[in-house]
Amino acid sequence: SSTFFSGLTATEKKLAEYKCNTNEAIQLKLVRFPEDLEDENTTFNPEYSHQVFGDDEVAFGYKGLKILLYYIAGNLSTLFRIEYTSRVNERFDCVEADDVESKIREIIPPGFCTNTDDFVSLLEKEVNFKPFGMLLHTYSIHNEEAGEDITYQIYKADMTCPGFREYHERLQTFLMWFIETASFIDVDDERWNYFLVFEKYNKDGATLFATVGYMTVYNYYVYPDKTRPRVSQMLILPPFQGEGHGAQLLETVHRYYMSSPTVLDITAEDPSDNYVKLRDFVLVKLCQDLVCFSPVKLMQGFSQEMVTEAQQKLKINKQHTRRVYEILRLRATNMGDAEQSRSYRLDVKRRLIGPYKKKQRELAKMRRCLRPEEMTNQLNQIDLNLQREQLEESFQQLVSDYRRVLERLAQA
Repeated sequence: SSTFFSGLTATEKKLAEYKCNTNEAIQLKLVRFPEDLEDENTTFNPEYSHQVFGDDEVAFGYKGLKILLYYIAGNLSTLFRIEYTSRVNERFDCVEADDVESKIREIIPPGFCTNTDDFVSLLEKEVNFKPFGMLLHTYSIHNEEAGEDITYQIYKADMTCPGFREYHERLQTFLMWFIETASFIDVDDERWNYFLVFEKYNKDGATLFATVGYMTVYNYYVYPDKTRPRVSQMLILPPFQGEGHGAQLLETVHRYYMSSPTVLDITAEDPSDNYVKLRDFVLVKLCQDLVCFSPVKLMQGFSQEMVTEAQQKLKINKQHTRRVYEILRLRATNMGDAEQSRSYRLDVKRRLIGPYKKKQRELAKMRRCLRPEEMTNQLNQIDLNLQREQLEESFQQLVSDYRRVLERLAQA
């Protein structure tokens, strides 16, 4: 680093030392017992902080900056403190430190604790916290560490549940740290549904509940008398990720809407790659026993019957049903058999090429206006080769994603 600093003045060198990466500085905790406060194993950090601290994810003006955001595991009462070893001084250094506190206050609701004693005394009242709304589903997962099965429950809540509005304000602050383009929703709009996951745990002989994650779904109106629920946000908190809660939550939400005659089908808003993989797994699991997805029918190709049955029985839309078909057909296909493998490849590529063909037509139109004929033909040829490569790449990527879904399904 000496070369980097050599051209800097003493002041600049000093100021460079006062930059902190906010993803490291922010320390999050979900606290069940007083000893969790001192236990480093219970700390986790944000994946993102750019929405609060700018694209560089840097806070200037502090050395050893720690931004503590500790939440009581169930009702998410918050402790917010800032600690640092030193800070620039406007009188001596002629620069001002970033106002970290007001940036955090913008996203966390008022009423937080600023000292540990108050927080610990709130922790003692946590035994009174109960989940909001209506219980939809209970499941258990074996925990290696604890050597026992842990029970989880999924609830559907809304803003009429006493205390839920304030709880949701605390819960949604996690979106900022774990969803790249997060935004807070308008809770006064009654078309939002909230689905919450809790873990049951024991403390001094009592049963308590800890927040695991949640999903928000918006009910779009479809003329004349239907709705189309759209998944907006879904977050499983980091300490619980990779345990299968996302799949449990999504399947429970599908089952909830399946029982409603007014629901047309379920969609999602701008889904992440991880969400798509999760959804593939859940929808394939739901669909695999439908008559229309029998191996014989899969081999005959994608059909209207699949679209209709998946929509009517499981509230799955056409686009997602097509993916389910491709995944289940892959399972039924012997890829070692040249004929079966070729047939599968053509079938999937025919779907993939749709957007390319459209683009191709648009390009051809433009070029007819701009260029002599022979040049156009050459360009089209180059495009076709490139297109074949891209198509093959997309196909290979899909097949490897699909195989992962099938592996997970085989273990389920």
